[in-house]
Amino acid sequence: MPATNEMEVLNTGLCDVKLLWPRQFKDDRGWFAEVFNSNTFSVAGLPDAFVQDNQSFSRRGELRGLHYQLGQPQAKLVRVLSGHIWEVAVDLRRDSPDFGRRTGTPLIGEGLELLWIPEGFAHGFVVLSETANVLYKTTRYYDAEGERCIRWNDPTLAIDWPMGCGSEPKVSPKNGAGTWFQDAEWPP
Repeated sequence: MPATNEMEVLNTGLCDVKLLWPRQFKDDRGWFAEVFNSNTFSVAGLPDAFVQDNQSFSRRGELRGLHYQLGQPQAKLVRVLSGHIWEVAVDLRRDSPDFGRRTGTPLIGEGLELLWIPEGFAHGFVVLSETANVLYKTTRYYDAEGERCIRWNDPTLAIDWPMGCGSEPKVSPKNGAGTWFQDAEWPP
């Protein structure tokens, strides 16, 4: 996908998942970037209506995900404000040529990059720096009844989480009890 005047839009290994690079203006005072602009997103063919912002703070080795929603699937625009994460998106759209495939992308706070994850995908991340502050915009509201989680270590997905030294990530009890991919309920 071509660059807009204010943002470069790159394809990833999965159809419809995009890596976005806002244009940065630097001088001796520092820098400025327009991270979101409805018109820029529209020109790039991306949805521009968000209803909720979520922010998380996590420590090294913490793994969050792989989350998705039934009934009210959310598209997400993920950005790291500080720190370094490895973000994963898994295509759960049964009619997609990429169904069951995943992509992993490093996101670094100083880099300004954003990852666009459409509806019908599970997403999760692991923190690679001492701490990470992650912000993501969603196109639909959180729905506790529709929330689902696929296990981070699912053998079908075989995600190679970059933990280093063979260590296992820290996961919440909820994430640790996620469903195996083969047993998951799929979004519409």
